[in-house]
Amino acid sequence: MSLKDSIHQKKKSLSFEVFPALTPEAEARLMTALKELSALKPDFISCTYGAGGGNRDKTFGVVEHIQKTYSIPAMAHLTCVSHSRVEIEAILKEFGSRGIENVLALRGDPPKTKPGEPAPKAGEFRYSSELVAFIRSKMGGKVSIGVAGFPEKHLLAASFEADAGYLKEKVLAGADFVITQLFFDNGKYFEYVERLRKLGVTNRILPGILPVTDYQALKRFCERCGANVTPEVHSIFGPLDGDSQKTVEAGIDFAVKQCRELLKGGAPGIHFYTLNKFHPTDSIVEALRPLL
Repeated sequence: MSLKDSIHQKKKSLSFEVFPALTPEAEARLMTALKELSALKPDFISCTYGAGGGNRDKTFGVVEHIQKTYSIPAMAHLTCVSHSRVEIEAILKEFGSRGIENVLALRGDPPKTKPGEPAPKAGEFRYSSELVAFIRSKMGGKVSIGVAGFPEKHLLAASFEADAGYLKEKVLAGADFVITQLFFDNGKYFEYVERLRKLGVTNRILPGILPVTDYQALKRFCERCGANVTPEVHSIFGPLDGDSQKTVEAGIDFAVKQCRELLKGGAPGIHFYTLNKFHPTDSIVEALRPLL
């Protein structure tokens, strides 16, 4: 169920991201959410991967479940940090046996260690472009490879131009499409696309959208990943802090407005970070249907 046979033939695509559950209760909620999200007829659903491969088996199980139960293409995240080439090759063979043909290739972050624990081993891959090239060399054209993009640049990139250059390296290594980190300023997305187009990158660049449902959690998450919480977001959601219902309602309105502007401006689809929840993504998608 390669994405080469789906989103690459569509002008606008719809996709979701989920993450593997760690408890039986969370697993039940995830299965319910997948059933509901699948009813929205996305073009694909991706599943994240724990630091250093901590949730690898769960990730692959979720991807298999989506494809077998709902006949929807699914994509497994794969990080290369701390992994050897032998380990990655074994994972790719497992992809083949499980029917996984879509991969989001990431460098990833090393697993955190507690005081007194040995540091995680160094992997053989320094950059995600190296992982992309390795996947392509082992799986050929049958696999569709996505990579991460950073409209506000990666935290480790020295400049916007350097960041765009790193993305081009991923494409030259064999990446098919790009999914961006979350952002709230659409101007940053359009500037990012323009920088990449000037470098000759013609691949689909899907904007990643996180509906706001918890103001404090949003600030903490964005601080960790380097995404900018704009003054507009602060002005809307700050006064609603502590009121869950009003925050979700405002989050729907903000996301609909943001996504409409992106789609009308030429974005080739929307990738939603659902946090394993059906709502409020369902309401946002319903409002966007005429544009998808």
